Amino acid sequence: MTYSFVVEPLAVQDFDSEDERIERCKEWNLLPGSATRVKTYLYKRQGLTLPCEIIGFVDNQTVVVQFENKQQHCIHPAYLKEMQTVSFGQRAQAAADARSEDPSEAATEAELLENQPVEVDAEGAGSADAAEGARSAGAAGGDTAERSVSGSAAGGMSAAETAAPAEKPRKPASKKKPALQLPEDKLKVTAAVKEFTTVPNHFSDNDDEVIIYENVVIEGHELAIDEVWSSHSATLKKLELKEGDPVSFEAKIVAKKLSQHPVKYKINNPSKMKVIQPDS
Repeated sequence: MTYSFVVEPLAVQDFDSEDERIERCKEWNLLPGSATRVKTYLYKRQGLTLPCEIIGFVDNQTVVVQFENKQQHCIHPAYLKEMQTVSFGQRAQAAADARSEDPSEAATEAELLENQPVEVDAEGAGSADAAEGARSAGAAGGDTAERSVSGSAAGGMSAAETAAPAEKPRKPASKKKPALQLPEDKLKVTAAVKEFTTVPNHFSDNDDEVIIYENVVIEGHELAIDEVWSSHSATLKKLELKEGDPVSFEAKIVAKKLSQHPVKYKINNPSKMKVIQPDS
């Protein structure tokens, strides 16, 4: 059996290891910080509840899951997280029941998900796959939201709406600094451990442990980055790092602000990390 709703990825980035898959799932808030293995997730749509596993990703905002029939599907991690709640299917069913009784009072799952937090990168653009959540939910709710928009457009315009709008004074163009262009490849980095701290995780009872690094130097690049942060993973804990330790590692750097801290950039999948020993 194949599923017609599947949005197949054009290209899948595989995980380098099981540890990377676990760390990625923690970053997407699909696993608690203390997890040591990946679980099976449930994909819910139009009365179906399908077990699936995360096999890779397209980008930081798009997870690729695989169903038991080997079909692969793109989905936003926040939407997949929402599907794991018991209330997800109940709300979709309640919306369908309300629509059958009184279409004017029906609330679609797409409307409910509209208020869910969707991570936005430093350039201010959310992943294109965030629309997958609304599109999937719209199908589950009967596409009421889409019809209501179309109905409003076809319902006619009032006299006030047809009158020529008064010209508004133009605001001076903001002098916004261009976004920093970050290399997509792994970079060789040296830095110093600034501090260990925690940040709230709204999807878990426990706060996430993180490390903030300072005095960042990136080999072969002159980037205006002084501080970065990373998850304090089980792998990094084995190094028994201390504040002030100079370290070297290889990692991708992405624009992702640390909650409650003025650190704008994160290192993903750090490897070959070691403490730099002073010259004897």
